[in-house]
Amino acid sequence: MAPTHVLRCCQRGLAWIPVIFIALVVCWSYYAYVVELCVSCLSIFPLVVYLLFFHLSFIMFVWSYWKTIFTKPSCPSKEFCLPKAEKERYEKEERPETQQEILWRAATSLPLYTRTGAGAIRYCDRCQVIKPDRCHHCSACDMCVLKMDHHCPWVNNCVGFSNYKFFILFLAYSLVYCLFIAATVLQYFIKFWTNELPDSHAKFHVLFLFFVAAMFCISILSLFSYHLWLVGKNRSTIEAFRAPVFRTGSDKNGFSLGFRKNITQVFGDQKKYWFLPVFTSQGDGLTFPTRLVNADAEQPTVTLHPELNKSAAEVPVSPLSESQNRLLCNDQHANNTGDHLANNTLKSGEPQHR
Repeated sequence: MAPTHVLRCCQRGLAWIPVIFIALVVCWSYYAYVVELCVSCLSIFPLVVYLLFFHLSFIMFVWSYWKTIFTKPSCPSKEFCLPKAEKERYEKEERPETQQEILWRAATSLPLYTRTGAGAIRYCDRCQVIKPDRCHHCSACDMCVLKMDHHCPWVNNCVGFSNYKFFILFLAYSLVYCLFIAATVLQYFIKFWTNELPDSHAKFHVLFLFFVAAMFCISILSLFSYHLWLVGKNRSTIEAFRAPVFRTGSDKNGFSLGFRKNITQVFGDQKKYWFLPVFTSQGDGLTFPTRLVNADAEQPTVTLHPELNKSAAEVPVSPLSESQNRLLCNDQHANNTGDHLANNTLKSGEPQHR
């Protein structure tokens, strides 16, 4: 027991090394830019302008980075845990088919739309919970994370529903921070390189500052562009590599509501808060609007797993939550189109999609 505990403590300590490295680089960049460049090399007017914009980008960068690191990932609520009696039966049962029957019965009252690749209920044996839609287990954090995107070693935290907006802003402001430094340092970098300025200890800081800023710009730009694409498509990194499986099959665009609503789901309704690292994401992280539209009220059940017995296979379709209804509220044209599709679908007796 003791060696395992010590090993875990060591792993947690080592996990902070990338964060400490970034913190040291940022602290050095602040000293190199403010003290070695601005104070030592600039006149009063460019000094004030440079320091104003530098500190603005610096504060927003540090603020969003802090929120990304120290915002605890959201976990499934207690309603997704098996009842005590069912949990004991599940643990004692050795047959996978019977275990799935237990999970199907427990999932009848839960708002679940996604399944495993084989069409089974997504269950985490480690956390002992039925996984909500878009929830995945993080081996590094040893917990199930709602709308998990990935585990980022540079923030020593899981990026998911609770801090995904903060992570996007962290990438954005770090890119702005590096671009501003590289752009303003470039002319002094050239002057030092061509010996137009006196040779001093500031030369090393200015030269190295430009190279570091340019290097981080290139790496951050690619990552930031990729995550902007994911936000526009309403996908996580995990879903980009492995499409979620719904009741009707896998669909990489299953959670996409259109570009505008995809952006709103992450950043919120009020645009004035979009660029501030405060939580404004819509929903509760447990349920998400999908392109899957509920069947008619006269047909309250859908067949979810034909291989199981009929009583366990027919599960009522859960109604959309308030946040889902709000997000799925379309304009007049979309409503007319949706009504037309609904009429055609009800006539054919097939599930309706939008």
